[in-house]
Amino acid sequence: MKRIVVALIAIASLAAGCATLPAGLPFGPDDVQVATQPPMPGQLEPIHAAALVNNVAVFWVSSNGCTSKDDLTPVVETHGDASVITLRRISEDRCKTPLDDGFEVQWSYQELGLTPGSRVSVNNPYQLPQT
Repeated sequence: MKRIVVALIAIASLAAGCATLPAGLPFGPDDVQVATQPPMPGQLEPIHAAALVNNVAVFWVSSNGCTSKDDLTPVVETHGDASVITLRRISEDRCKTPLDDGFEVQWSYQELGLTPGSRVSVNNPYQLPQT
């Protein structure tokens, strides 16, 4: 039940940040410059839930029974005074015993190179657990 509440809070906070640009801005798509970034490692990992609490980032991901922390890597990008974590899967879980509640993995802000108390968001798609 606790995980469902955490997931709902995370989804609500992400939905509150959605916005669109108003029409008639004095620039068009050709005026926007996109910075070239090196490709991220592995594959973007859909998550069941995420929580950022007490300077720890906690994620729940799908697992076929063999997922470990070493199979995932958090990529942290800092933009001004805020940071974005994108969780990436480096190694595929080829086991055949799916975990109903998924796999919980966490990193401290210190491990992520983040300042305690800093503003952080998550850039992964949410996926409901398989029932």
